[in-house]
Amino acid sequence: MSVAEGKGKRKGKGKEVIRLERESVIPVLKPKLIVKLTNLIELASDRTEFIKLCKRVEYTIRAWYLLQFEDLMQLYSLFDPVHGDRRLQQQNFSSEEIDVLELNFLEYFFQVMEKSNFKLVTDEEIEVAQSGQYLLNLPIKVDESKLDNKLLPRYFKKHPHEDLPGFSDKYIIFRRGIGIDKTTDYFIMEKLDMIIARLWMWFLRVTRLQQLFSKKPNMISRKDTKKTDEIVADSEMEDLFVERIRIENMELSTQNLISNITIQEPTFDRMIVVYRRASTNSKTERGIYVKHFKNIPMADMELVLPEKRNPSLTPMDWVKFLISVVLGLVTLVSSLEMPKADIWVVIAVLSGLVGYCAKIYFTFQQNMATYQNLITKSMYDKQLDSGKGTLLHLCDDVIQQEVKEVIISYFILMEQGKLEINVLDRQCEELIMEEFNEKCNFEVEDAVKKLEKLGIVSRDSAGKICCVPLKRANEIIGTTTEELVMKAKQGPAA
Repeated sequence: MSVAEGKGKRKGKGKEVIRLERESVIPVLKPKLIVKLTNLIELASDRTEFIKLCKRVEYTIRAWYLLQFEDLMQLYSLFDPVHGDRRLQQQNFSSEEIDVLELNFLEYFFQVMEKSNFKLVTDEEIEVAQSGQYLLNLPIKVDESKLDNKLLPRYFKKHPHEDLPGFSDKYIIFRRGIGIDKTTDYFIMEKLDMIIARLWMWFLRVTRLQQLFSKKPNMISRKDTKKTDEIVADSEMEDLFVERIRIENMELSTQNLISNITIQEPTFDRMIVVYRRASTNSKTERGIYVKHFKNIPMADMELVLPEKRNPSLTPMDWVKFLISVVLGLVTLVSSLEMPKADIWVVIAVLSGLVGYCAKIYFTFQQNMATYQNLITKSMYDKQLDSGKGTLLHLCDDVIQQEVKEVIISYFILMEQGKLEINVLDRQCEELIMEEFNEKCNFEVEDAVKKLEKLGIVSRDSAGKICCVPLKRANEIIGTTTEELVMKAKQGPAA
């Protein structure tokens, strides 16, 4: 998935949209998938065989990954921030041996992330995500002095990746899935802030000081705006467009100002952050932190950053504050020194000066309260798990996705007969859309490889793929250990 921002003409005039490419993850729960596909089969005997096949596919794929996942969990037990130090001391490893084990863990971890369809967040995606504001309106920065900058560079030197973000030497962020977050409220302080900000921009234009305070143009947004306009016409059916609804862009009307309004922001459905704290003179840090978050608004992505600094007024806020005070006082003194001082000019200058100073103070206080609330919510509501719990969740994710890919591919081949791989890919995506109203970029090559490994599909000389009949497929896979255990639990037949 890639993220691009722009204003698509066919998406509505003046609307701010985020263009998102379809992901490879199949967003349908496995039990629901199996039940639906089973009901599409006409013969009762075939339905029974299909259910048996689904179970045997899952048991077999789980067994394939068991050893790999065990190695991953054993390696992480050495770098668990809570108990890892004690385990490393018990093992009596040398520093060089620990360095090797760290890279082995990260290699296994990246493989699992790839299989789970997680992607590394890039600088471009972060800039697009942060080009707007949602609920978090303070500049949040990472205290980089508290983060290790040796572990990840060593890994990426051995395993190069494209489009690494600028912070990848200290921490990495993965993301998967897209959602929408909506918030309805009066947003009194935010509306007041918006009104004062627009008055401030008017003041800058009138005094011709706009260039002094104008921000550097957002090159990413401008480039992606053009790109979005070009792509909307060609791939509107392929990509997902999610609209941003923000207070800054709200129409200034009495109805909007006095009533509840709803703002909207795209979210990353899942985010995982990996980092290590910096070592000190008294202690060498070996713990690796793995934190798992859900439903993080793109514009509030700072919530997942590690080792955040306490926010404060930005240097630009102080500059604006001081300059506006100086300009206001100069204008006020000049007005009073005129032979016929205009009382309305004096009142306007004083009102503007007091209003802007009040804006800075009250906006900061409101944002600080919101920040503390969001941080608390991110810890209790949005953080799914950390450490071993996250890894166990990821391992199960991999198995579920692999099983669903195999089941869907086999079902299409069973129903449609011999197919070319590109046709199989399209048929699988159409099935997911027609039966579950979900879009995904189906990973057909990976699915076919697993079917071939199971021995239940083959390719002819022309490259077309066909599957063996259901009953034969179950015979080829054979009775699994899980089935034998369940049979033993049931006891001898009466």
